[in-house]
Amino acid sequence: MLFYFACSIRGGREDAQTYAALVDYMKNKVIVLSEIFADGNLTPQGMNKPSRDIWQTDTNWVKKADGIIAEVTNPSLGVGYEIALAESLGKPILALYRQNDERKLSAMIDGAPGVEVFNYQETTQAKEAIDRFLNKLES
Repeated sequence: MLFYFACSIRGGREDAQTYAALVDYMKNKVIVLSEIFADGNLTPQGMNKPSRDIWQTDTNWVKKADGIIAEVTNPSLGVGYEIALAESLGKPILALYRQNDERKLSAMIDGAPGVEVFNYQETTQAKEAIDRFLNKLES
């Protein structure tokens, strides 16, 4: 299966280690089209490409993917856009949110009928959620 991994880039890279751990885990189970997003060398400036090219690449990946797994702890306009696009295309979507006292998950993600939200504290819990999500899709 082909999957699109969505995470914050220009919104901040504070969770880059988590992204890398999740993508590494996913790569043992599926093809991750957007594994570049988990690269620890990627800065909040993103890729050195024109915005239109990034939009084209990312939307093509979303369209090509069998599903979307998004780490949504760090708010990102781009991730929200990608989730909405995937939802409009009927793609299965898992949103992983690491709970904290400082902020709440956007109601637009948390309340979206086409988005399965999983709240976690530890990366191992997020990996278990990925397993359940993928197993559900395979059956």
